[in-house]
Amino acid sequence: MCDFIQTTEELNQLCRRLAEYPFVTVDTEFIREKTYWPQLCLIQIASTNEAVCIDPLAPDMNLQALFDLMQNEKVVKVFHAARQDIEIFYHLSGQTPIPVFDTQLAAMVCGFGESVSYQNLVQKLLSRELDKSMRFTDWSRRPLSEKQISYALNDVTHLRDIYQKMVELLDQTGRTDWVADDTALLMNPQTYENDPQHSWKRLKLTASKPFYLALCQDLAAYREEEAKRQNRPRKHIMRDEVLLEIVGSAPETPEDMAKLRGLPQGFAHSRIGREILKIIAAVKARDPSTYPTLPKPYELSRSARAVSKMLRLLLMIKAAENDVAEKLIVSQDDLDILAGEKNPDLPVLKGWRFQIFGKAALEMKAGKIALQYNPERHRIDLVTF
Repeated sequence: MCDFIQTTEELNQLCRRLAEYPFVTVDTEFIREKTYWPQLCLIQIASTNEAVCIDPLAPDMNLQALFDLMQNEKVVKVFHAARQDIEIFYHLSGQTPIPVFDTQLAAMVCGFGESVSYQNLVQKLLSRELDKSMRFTDWSRRPLSEKQISYALNDVTHLRDIYQKMVELLDQTGRTDWVADDTALLMNPQTYENDPQHSWKRLKLTASKPFYLALCQDLAAYREEEAKRQNRPRKHIMRDEVLLEIVGSAPETPEDMAKLRGLPQGFAHSRIGREILKIIAAVKARDPSTYPTLPKPYELSRSARAVSKMLRLLLMIKAAENDVAEKLIVSQDDLDILAGEKNPDLPVLKGWRFQIFGKAALEMKAGKIALQYNPERHRIDLVTF
């Protein structure tokens, strides 16, 4: 069997074989420094019996058989830190792979820490050293050497061993269902939808006036659409600092815009410059009641802030006791809400999160348990009243 597939017929045969296995491990190599959409350069995939690289850049390569395999519900698709890989498949095929298993997510449930790296998992679970000599390889260049192909295949051959050990750990600890909600989020197409109208929320805003926010929203949305249309990075259309400088001054003429610092020469009289001026004029002409506003930050009283800090310490204790990453149990924002509200509707108060932390958190708020330093054991214990 060839370990580097460059024809559609070879790919079709491979996918027919892989469809007979309960799981396959998957990884991708891509570049996106010069494009908006990631350019897929290599796909690695393995079953328990074979591992191959697929060349998506090969002439006349049709990936439909692979996309069909990604939709085969009888075959689990195993990734590590799956989000970017799944995003690529969603962009190319319009569908997310199903079902999915993310070893990084499973590792967080099994006590390996937050966002554990693939390299660390290989070391801890397999006692192997991962070759990282080609992590800066330009995977878009052809031909690929045998060494490059062998290096790429290691990512999916180690992964199949990690997956099997992770499944055993989850079964032994009864935590298989703990990853279900987060895995469902990975498979949800909405996770990968990038609404241009929300792109302004990624900016480091320097003001909160409604007009300023409206202009940020419309200019960021325009930049997003233009970047998609040209398939170029956002910063190649307009850097964040340039966008915010334009928003801050809201110029009405090319001459006004040309006076701004940081703008490339000729920008004010370019097509994009002219369209930006039209957007500014349109925002100024709009009914101010349509301008967006920032949600008020959740404010804690002084006593609630103290409760939040106490719950944070409880979280550290419970996460350590149960060998689960803290951020998988509850976010800091939700912890603040839990501290400040009487009856909040939060994920941490449901399912396994409630059992290992939420229940104790409510008992602490009700004064039924407390934290007490144990000087003999040099630790903090929970005391029940």
